[in-house]
Amino acid sequence: MTDPNHGGRPPAAPPQSFAALRHPGYRAYFLGSALAMMADSVEHVISYWIIFQKFHSPALGGFAMLSHWLPFLFFSVLSGALADRFDPRRIIQIGMALFMAASLGWGVLFLTDTLEMWHAAALLVIHGFAGVFWHPSAQLLIHDIVGTANLQSAVRLSATARYLGLLFGPAVGGVFLLAFGPAHGLLLNALIYLPLVWWLWKAPYGPRFRKGAPAPVRAVKGFSDIFSTIRDISGNRTIVSMILLAGVASFFVGNGYQPQMPEFAHDLGHGDPDLSYSMLLAADAAGALFAGFLLESRGLLQAKPRTALLLAMLWCCAIGGFAASKSYALALAILFAVGFLELSFNAMAQTLVQLHAPAPIRGRVIGLYILSALGMRAFSGITIGVVGGLIGIHWSLALSALVLLAVTAALLAFTLRRARPT
Repeated sequence: MTDPNHGGRPPAAPPQSFAALRHPGYRAYFLGSALAMMADSVEHVISYWIIFQKFHSPALGGFAMLSHWLPFLFFSVLSGALADRFDPRRIIQIGMALFMAASLGWGVLFLTDTLEMWHAAALLVIHGFAGVFWHPSAQLLIHDIVGTANLQSAVRLSATARYLGLLFGPAVGGVFLLAFGPAHGLLLNALIYLPLVWWLWKAPYGPRFRKGAPAPVRAVKGFSDIFSTIRDISGNRTIVSMILLAGVASFFVGNGYQPQMPEFAHDLGHGDPDLSYSMLLAADAAGALFAGFLLESRGLLQAKPRTALLLAMLWCCAIGGFAASKSYALALAILFAVGFLELSFNAMAQTLVQLHAPAPIRGRVIGLYILSALGMRAFSGITIGVVGGLIGIHWSLALSALVLLAVTAALLAFTLRRARPT
């Protein structure tokens, strides 16, 4: 049956709800990755608490943030190149092995009471590199699992799984800490990564299972892959705009306002560590979860560059509104909107990058996106925290959101501008 309003072509099928979860392979990966993300969060809860109790070192706390994000900045493209060259399942397993090694290391050192500051620094670095091995290869793998048609659903659900881990991780970590103590809690936490590792062992995805002629394989060249990948995608306006969007959003705002949440809570009259303060911390994660389930259940907001940029501009306005808020109830509502918009535009941007990336360098392009989206978060503490120390965090967050809004508007104009005829 054809539709005369579409030039005689068959009308496009409406998007399915939770389309990616209709793939048995993706259901297994979704559950395994959600557990792994929860285990990642559990480790943070317990290890950060012990670090604070033992060392009371703000410098080590700062190093924890840098060791988490800087490996993404320097090594994401290299990790993506490895995923192009080798089986992404095995690279994810390397990441899981590093996560398990970090949890086991913390557990043994806590159990024997031999933890020193250099041990903590080394384990934090191992944990940071575990994420670098995981993320680019995971995005390449879900492309293999669901294909192009359901890629946006898979990316959005994967982002939702991350927020599930962020919400449930602190609760499970608290239970482990109280029920088993920090040492045994972390030793037990290492086992939570095993379901994903086991499933990846025989999962029928990856280079050997791809249909059609294999894409040409490039040699892994280290840091020079960053510049060659930039050259390769420089002519694709969609990829360039989405990578730039991810980078400027992470640089100017990212999650840099979350470490400042105690001061925001204090100014709103809820600075004590009670339920009200916890709700403020969890509001944006709840908004992101709601976005994931609502958008997937309705098949809403299909991936388009203009839509991603407009959602990002609304996110900037919401961030500015939170910075200016004087009401606790209003701040909660705005943070919920912040989480909703953040998941919406980030998942859309990542989908567009993967859809437009050339197959032979898809892993490298994904790595470049992750470098921009996660690696640049290392600097959001400067734009909000350090500047906030000079002019106040409300002003620094509002100004960061305003600058980001202007840059995003420029990216929107760049994306919509038609190429000049040659």
